[in-house]
Amino acid sequence: MPASNQLSQLGASGDLARVRADFTRFMMEYKFGMDEVETKISILQEEFTHLHDYNPIEHVLTRLKTPESILEKIRRRGLDPSFEAIRDNITDIAGVRVACSFVRDVYNVYDMLISQPDVEVLQVKDYIDNPKPNGYRSLHGLIRVPVHLSDRIVPVTVELQLRTVAMDFWASLEHKIYYKYRDSVPEDLLVQLQDAAKTAADLDERMGALHLQTHGEFAGPSPAGPTDDVVRQLHELRESRINNRFV
Repeated sequence: MPASNQLSQLGASGDLARVRADFTRFMMEYKFGMDEVETKISILQEEFTHLHDYNPIEHVLTRLKTPESILEKIRRRGLDPSFEAIRDNITDIAGVRVACSFVRDVYNVYDMLISQPDVEVLQVKDYIDNPKPNGYRSLHGLIRVPVHLSDRIVPVTVELQLRTVAMDFWASLEHKIYYKYRDSVPEDLLVQLQDAAKTAADLDERMGALHLQTHGEFAGPSPAGPTDDVVRQLHELRESRINNRFV
């Protein structure tokens, strides 16, 4: 189905111009939510740069899905073409990725963000403590932040990814390989990717130990490894899936 036809189904009136305007407003809400999270991280970066001896955040990337990719995802998943269905089922419209120096920094920065009173954690997946079979490692969180518009406050879901520089380098390489081979990656390359993931994990561990040896404990709010907050959230999410509280 052409994008214009699918877009028109998002409005009951059938007025394509009005639907386009509504879709623009819809996308801006997610951009503002993404900007809110990026601002929070920028403030942490500024604080650590000017007030502390060490900044755990290496760099930050943001990504907003295009309307075309959202509409294609609706079609592919057979969802009802409505803004409500998009909000409820597509959670990666706005994304923020944070690269940190060391594994302990990933958990520290995550704790700093989720401890803010206007940040609501919807879901957390710890692929550092429990890597994916292909070797992928990262800490994922779905968070909800309030976006203050001129006439209302809109809660917006943002996908948050935190990883080390080594994890980020590996994930970037894996993405390029899968893109080149259109998901039909030769088996020998898959094996090499898994080996590279183990090497990256070993490097993270060795570099983290070296940094700890030379600089001592980082004066952050939490220790290395999954914090009590992360463990608690994972437990609650497992319980909620059992009780069917989340879709």
